[in-house]
Amino acid sequence: MLITICQDMSGQKNLYFIAIVPNLSVRELIKALKEEMKERFNTKHALKSPAHITLQMPFKRSADFEEPLVNTLKAFANQQQAFKIELSGFGCFSPRVLFVKVNDHEPIATMCRDLKKVLSDTLDFKTDKITSKIHPHMTIATRDLSKSEFNKAWPEYEKRKFSSSFWVNGIFLLKHTGKYWEIHREFSFQKHSGI
Repeated sequence: MLITICQDMSGQKNLYFIAIVPNLSVRELIKALKEEMKERFNTKHALKSPAHITLQMPFKRSADFEEPLVNTLKAFANQQQAFKIELSGFGCFSPRVLFVKVNDHEPIATMCRDLKKVLSDTLDFKTDKITSKIHPHMTIATRDLSKSEFNKAWPEYEKRKFSSSFWVNGIFLLKHTGKYWEIHREFSFQKHSGI
């Protein structure tokens, strides 16, 4: 079933993205790493969003799109089963991005493929607006990390130890306030871990 959305009369559009967001204790660990990057390497852009693994890159939609989006994500989440994510060590997308590595990409990639189909078939997302390639990670520095600061940071973080884990019991819709990203809605999985 295809849902067609009309843009509201004001032309105002909201900015959203869809992600996995870890529990509060893991969010705090990642936030501490982002704060460290800010203090030591003068990069703060990553602090504009909570710790997350992106499932669908940011997209703009009018306000009247939100209800069908929420209903679609709720139905999608009801079909998902909980899984555990293990975080271990650090990685990079040279020369601007440092991140915490996700060990097993497969459950996230599978969910992403299913989400892509739902966004395309149900909400009429165009192919070029859907996240096509996914490399699950949790960013701690991005965009405003200079090449010179990256070159100082990466040799250290490449060798640095980090490990944590959390259960994925739902997906999240994040919305931009004009200054930063905030968690707007959570969609719990039907079959969650109970942990």
